[in-house]
Amino acid sequence: MGMNRYLFIHELRQNARSLTIWTLAISACMIMCVLLFPEMSSQLDSIGSMFASMGSFSAAFGMDKLNYGSFIGFYAIECGNIMLLGGAMFAALLGVQMLSKEEDQQTAEFLLSQPVSRTAILSSKWLAGLLLLVIFNVLASALMVLSVWAIDEPVPWKDLLLLHGAFACLQVELFCICFCFSAFMRHSVIGLGLGMSIGLYFLQLIANLSDSASWLSFLTPFGYTDTATIITEQALDGQLLLIGAAVSVFSTLLAFVHYSRKDIYA
Repeated sequence: MGMNRYLFIHELRQNARSLTIWTLAISACMIMCVLLFPEMSSQLDSIGSMFASMGSFSAAFGMDKLNYGSFIGFYAIECGNIMLLGGAMFAALLGVQMLSKEEDQQTAEFLLSQPVSRTAILSSKWLAGLLLLVIFNVLASALMVLSVWAIDEPVPWKDLLLLHGAFACLQVELFCICFCFSAFMRHSVIGLGLGMSIGLYFLQLIANLSDSASWLSFLTPFGYTDTATIITEQALDGQLLLIGAAVSVFSTLLAFVHYSRKDIYA
């Protein structure tokens, strides 16, 4: 138990700097957007009408469904996409390096020589990753609420909870998928995490363009984080969430099974 706790805390400390940088960077961008809203509010209706009439571009980002002149419409489009893509990249990078870095940095031999099973090592790292995502989302969401209060706007609690809840689910799924990739790799491949998160994001943009491409939403976790759909329907897509949960569980189990049998190179 003592060694498991040490590994868990050690993983948190190793990623503390990354957590701080990503949280501050993403939150700062979102706060700036929120603080700009009062200055732009008088012009947003006309800007929103222009965006809504831009055909495929409007559909891709949900501008044809949301009222860009309202605070929640502005927040969903501007801040939502910052948190959506930024959080996805942070989660993917966190997962893709979690196991592979031990072989990449040649610390695997020392780690596996300790009186602790591989399952315990995996569990400590996986739980540490989830806690880091929880901290990231709590801090970013709290800063958003404070920034909304700063501009004297009423906080749309239900909308924010739905949006940020969907973002958190997306991050957990991407973390689990990349955690699985990390179990198979011998070197940390940062480009894989970034490329996958950006690629899946653009896959959802394509799905938004037309009904004939909507099936692509089933192939990407960004399907249940479409901000326009969440705001207009006031709910998350339960079917897509179940698919995401199944993918997360399968990816985690596959990582545990493979890493437990893997030949580790020092």
